[in-house]
Amino acid sequence: MKRSEILLGLLRLPIDALAVIAALLLAYRLREARVDLIPGVQLLDPATTLPPLQIYADSFVVPSVVAFLLLSALLGLYALRSTISSWREMGNVTVASLLWLVAVVAWFFFVEKQLFYSRILLFHAVFFLVIFSVSGRTTLVLLQRALLRLGIGVRTVVSVGRYPITPLARKTLEHDARYRYVGHLQDLAGIRRLAHAPVIDLVLQTDPNPESEETITLIDFCRSRHIGYGFFPPVFTDVPHLLRIERLGMLPMIRFQPTPLDGWGRVVKRLGDVVLSCALILILLPLFVLLGIGVLIDSGWPIFFISRRVGDFGRRHIPMLKFRSMVCDAEARKEELHHLSHRSDGPLFKVHEDPRVTTFGHFLRRWSLDELPQLFNVLAGQMSLVGPRPHLPSEVNRYTHVHRRVFAVRPGMTGLAQVMGRSSLPFEEEVKYDLQYVEEWSPFLDLWILWRTAFVVLKKKGAE
Repeated sequence: MKRSEILLGLLRLPIDALAVIAALLLAYRLREARVDLIPGVQLLDPATTLPPLQIYADSFVVPSVVAFLLLSALLGLYALRSTISSWREMGNVTVASLLWLVAVVAWFFFVEKQLFYSRILLFHAVFFLVIFSVSGRTTLVLLQRALLRLGIGVRTVVSVGRYPITPLARKTLEHDARYRYVGHLQDLAGIRRLAHAPVIDLVLQTDPNPESEETITLIDFCRSRHIGYGFFPPVFTDVPHLLRIERLGMLPMIRFQPTPLDGWGRVVKRLGDVVLSCALILILLPLFVLLGIGVLIDSGWPIFFISRRVGDFGRRHIPMLKFRSMVCDAEARKEELHHLSHRSDGPLFKVHEDPRVTTFGHFLRRWSLDELPQLFNVLAGQMSLVGPRPHLPSEVNRYTHVHRRVFAVRPGMTGLAQVMGRSSLPFEEEVKYDLQYVEEWSPFLDLWILWRTAFVVLKKKGAE
């Protein structure tokens, strides 16, 4: 590891400590002056709620610094291998700040047996903490980028093996400012020439074989000269960020993980689905009644249409609910309209100006109101608020093995493909966005998609 990388990683500790101190002191002064960043909130007299500054600093600021640093360390925010992504830093710091807030509230409630003396102070503190910490870490990121442009902290990389490095790996190395790829060597003779070459920081083997003489010689060479050794498993080169290195007894094992939505991530997503779907059902219940009456007046019974779709893992079918927006015999008339489908690039069936859609159905589809009953599917655990849209079994039967990767997560009411173009996207483009969601899932991505969905629906973009 380069010295500059270690130094920049260590600097995060004092920067975060100073950010906590500055945020808490500024929040205290604002509360003391009865300044509120949240309009319309009635403030109590600070003389009756705030402790003296010295007591506040000793009993709260100092423990808060320790608690925030410990939480950040547990989240891996002080890994010495520094990042060059400001957005990643912002997300990490925001999560740590919110966890610190939860820890403070929990400590006062369960241990001190009282509420914190100023909730406004806490909210101000979290706001300033995120700003100060992100600003400090962003400064480090900019400093690292400047050093890398000067060649400081750059790792020199060479690939070795009978096969050249893959285009994807080479492109990744060449576009990452932390690495300088200098070329490829094909045999042991080339390996020995490294002894007389300039400093090499990392050797990547392109044809690893644990039992071959070439691999053993290469590893021994790297160990004796303190050079980093690595390899690209050929079968996993398209999803390197979804690999997990584990141990099976004494044996190392590389495990492929289809999606980061696993373990606690799956639990958190399910809890969010249950809470939000329950809340939305209760809030929208009067609208459900009005829309049901509209369907009934326009085209009679039934009010709902149940469409059998393929669920998560592609192993079972789910009854996806919709307000009926087509005539009752729509399925029987599907074959006669098959030649009008504008999605001939893939297995999906979509028709512009579908004659089967009723008058009220056009209104429902224009504002995506026909999808609202799927909140009950979400509550039942058959769907999620966010995920790839579920398709018909007849469409899924035409999927390739690549398309079937989307079944790694539950289908959703909305998804990344929907906010990027809805039904106007070509099928392969839709799959690309769905796979991106599957492989890069995070709670923040879900929140962003839900936020974007509201704007897409209001703009009626891509609505059928």
